[in-house]
Amino acid sequence: MGFEKLSPIQEQAIPYLLQGEDIIGQAQTGTGKTAAFGIPAIQHINPDVKKLQTIILCPTRELAIQAAAELRKIAKYMHGIKVLPVYGGQDISRQIAGLRG
Repeated sequence: MGFEKLSPIQEQAIPYLLQGEDIIGQAQTGTGKTAAFGIPAIQHINPDVKKLQTIILCPTRELAIQAAAELRKIAKYMHGIKVLPVYGGQDISRQIAGLRG
């Protein structure tokens, strides 16, 4: 994905999140916030457990779609990890089926 070194938000957030701690972080657009929370979230997922393990709440549909796309890139080579954005304006039965599957 082109990472060469951690951005400040990643450097500060990732160690705490890998330890399972809660944080509040703020950084400008394009600074790697999705990777800052996404990498630890994906690291905590057990691909052998076939149930919902992580929920990431986004304030808008567009941000949910964008975050899901970035998380898919991060998890690309981690078999058994699925990313599903759930948001209004889409067929709910299809989204429920995606959560179950």
